[in-house]
Amino acid sequence: MKKIVQVALLFLSLSLFSQNTIPIPDTLTGTNITLTMHKDSMVILPGKKTKTLAYNSFNFLGPTLIFNKWQAVNATVINQIGDTTTLHWHGLHIAAKNDGGPHTQILNGASSNPQFTILNNASMYWYHPHFMGKTAEQAIKGASGLIIVRDSAEAALTLPRKYGIDDVPLIVKCLQLDSNNQFMPKGMQDSTLLVNGVTSAQYSLPAQVVRLRLLNGSGERTFNFGFTGNKQFYVIGNDGGLLNAPVPVYRIRLSPGERADVLVNLNGMNGQTIYLMSYASELPSGVQGGPTMSMPAGSPPMNSPLNGINFNILKLNIGSQTANPVTTIPSTLVPVNPYPQTQANLTRNITFTADSIMVMDGPFYFNNLSFDMMRIDYKIPLGQTEIWTLMDSTMVAHPFHVHDVQFFILDRDGNSPPPEERGWKDVVLVEPNETVRIIMKFTDFTDSVIPYMYHCHILMHEDDGMMGQFVVMPQGWTGIQSSVRETENISTYPNPTSSILSIDSRNSGKIESITIFDLLGNKVLEIKTNYLVKINVDVSMLTSGPYITHIYSSNGIVNKKFFKE
Repeated sequence: MKKIVQVALLFLSLSLFSQNTIPIPDTLTGTNITLTMHKDSMVILPGKKTKTLAYNSFNFLGPTLIFNKWQAVNATVINQIGDTTTLHWHGLHIAAKNDGGPHTQILNGASSNPQFTILNNASMYWYHPHFMGKTAEQAIKGASGLIIVRDSAEAALTLPRKYGIDDVPLIVKCLQLDSNNQFMPKGMQDSTLLVNGVTSAQYSLPAQVVRLRLLNGSGERTFNFGFTGNKQFYVIGNDGGLLNAPVPVYRIRLSPGERADVLVNLNGMNGQTIYLMSYASELPSGVQGGPTMSMPAGSPPMNSPLNGINFNILKLNIGSQTANPVTTIPSTLVPVNPYPQTQANLTRNITFTADSIMVMDGPFYFNNLSFDMMRIDYKIPLGQTEIWTLMDSTMVAHPFHVHDVQFFILDRDGNSPPPEERGWKDVVLVEPNETVRIIMKFTDFTDSVIPYMYHCHILMHEDDGMMGQFVVMPQGWTGIQSSVRETENISTYPNPTSSILSIDSRNSGKIESITIFDLLGNKVLEIKTNYLVKINVDVSMLTSGPYITHIYSSNGIVNKKFFKE
């Protein structure tokens, strides 16, 4: 009875507010783009404004970046948030130094300049911070945006692609605000629902075939998308590209970080209204957003009023057709050729674990190990094809994300994945007691120092340590001894050290200054060197743990990691 009253009060409160037309993010195109991350605020609920993070002129989210495959990108990312951050290009196949993981920090007031070529297929990707321990705090506050990649194969198809008219991006976020309307990054009663940054969302679509690009940008909630009246729609693409052919469905389940490209046939519906919904009552126990599970004593509550019920996400008002409308669903799309299992060089087993079977709110681990910035979990030779077997031994479902590559789902508990999951993926939801096998190939980029991440995309789980990292090694690496030498001429030793860290610039110019940061981005030591070639730094006063050293020389800046014993 209490749950029914909660739900009734929730929807009564939502009905008191007028419908808000969702904004469609402006676009940025071209080779040179600039993203400036800054503090802002906005009205989400009546009362105090909510403090947000955003990019460029936005007060929530950021512009949609539109690229073409094979295009060169020269990006400038400026940090004006008063804290350290990063920018991760989620789903893009780029070098580790440009990927925006926790090792490539952008200090407050500083900028980074990732440069890369778009190698991905046509699809929708996204960007967001990935700073260790603060990904949830920064991303949930609004620091994220979309990336649309176009290519010649997609352009040859008769598909809707009038941005904001019949091709509509939808960033769906569920979150919790405190009594002062401020974000709670680890809030588990996430009943505030935003679509492109607004509550009580609505939008107008033409009575023709329309394309909705769905992103679940939530910190933890899984959505089971569908339409009122069980209207059929068509999945045409996964995270990393189009499918072989449209797949007719009534539901598409998306966990945090997942995307889906769908077509909806609205022919003959001029003047009607339908709703994009989440049929959460159909989600299994253990999936965040499904039926509320009992929590151990002392654990934070998970009894969101949206858990386990069906609810509206977006009201769709259907109007007249546009000029030259798309009115049919294509019968075929693009060839999709999964990697044959026989090509796999290695199988890795990754088990999702916790301190006990009753843990519901974390921390969670991979193979009983919490994330360590100084530990490389896997060294993978360039060109290797691998099968990763993901086994969830916890009570909670986890969306598993791999940086660098797109993968294919081989099977779920030995069964082939449903047709709508048979395309390129970079996130897969693994349910409790489920085993999922994925296959991927590591091509193009090597770096023996800066790693890529794999992690749970429930942001509080990631921040609490449910993450690992791997490096892709150059061809010829034997797995026993690396022949790779440092690319910079600045060396730091010994590593680890208990007292003295020696820094030798050798042929890399004279050292101007040294700044040492902990992994939260806090400056712990700064030294002016009077332009020395070699210096011994006393780090004995630092607490044990990993640190990042920024070494400023006459030839530029070099970042080095070391561990204080």
